[in-house]
Amino acid sequence: QVQLVESGGGLVQAGGSLRLSCAASTRTFSLYTMGWFRQAPGKEREFVAAITGSGGRTSYADSVRGRFTISRDNAKNTLYLQMSSLKPEDTAAYDCAAVLSPRLVTTTRAYNYWGQGTQVTVSS
Repeated sequence: QVQLVESGGGLVQAGGSLRLSCAASTRTFSLYTMGWFRQAPGKEREFVAAITGSGGRTSYADSVRGRFTISRDNAKNTLYLQMSSLKPEDTAAYDCAAVLSPRLVTTTRAYNYWGQGTQVTVSS
């Protein structure tokens, strides 16, 4: 069992920045590929970004590439999502997820463990 706890969500004006964090309970954090997903009311959950266990590879959705940065600190068992140039369309519940795999995966189905989510609201 892997416990994931997100934090850092909140209300921000368009054009602003926000950093999300995801703390993991596992003692083998560096073996997990990690991802961020988001879901807006009435819409499907969508992939945002992913990062391999060592941090050597990353992937981003086209809608956030160049604005968001995914990173991790394995010494702290923590995943991050730095968001800049935020837009109202970024408003959603953001969730981190983990999968014990060396591959960089971007599909919801591939991930085994999920956090509780944190709300990000961007005002126009």
